[in-house]
Amino acid sequence: MELKFTVAGRIAKPVAEVFEAVVAPERLSKYFTTGGARGRLETGAEVTWDFHDFPGAFPVQVQEVVQDERIVLQWEADHSPGTWTTVTMTFEELEDGRTLVRISEYGWSETPDGLKSCLGNCEGWAGMLCAMKAWLEHGIILREGFYR
Repeated sequence: MELKFTVAGRIAKPVAEVFEAVVAPERLSKYFTTGGARGRLETGAEVTWDFHDFPGAFPVQVQEVVQDERIVLQWEADHSPGTWTTVTMTFEELEDGRTLVRISEYGWSETPDGLKSCLGNCEGWAGMLCAMKAWLEHGIILREGFYR
């Protein structure tokens, strides 16, 4: 069985604002990368993300960025060299002015460690969507003090 998931949420902001909240490191660092993000998400770039709950910045390979539509990222799965997961984020403008964000990830080895990492990342991306919604819509930083 292939280990993969998709999470989604609606954010009451225009697609351009929601997209920018992900690609801009200073914005992403406000609500998600509690240890900071370095580098703007642009096709071909390597950026780093750091989290208080998983200390130590790790590299993120940016495979594709299509303005206001899609971001594709890759990083090592389970800290295993040569095993990569792929994350695809899509941004869809809804008729009511909100933005639907979908985040899918796949690529773990079909092992107990792979399953643990897959479930952990699913939890992390769901938390990211909640934190982004709270920050963009209400200025609330959900993750502050949540992990440490």
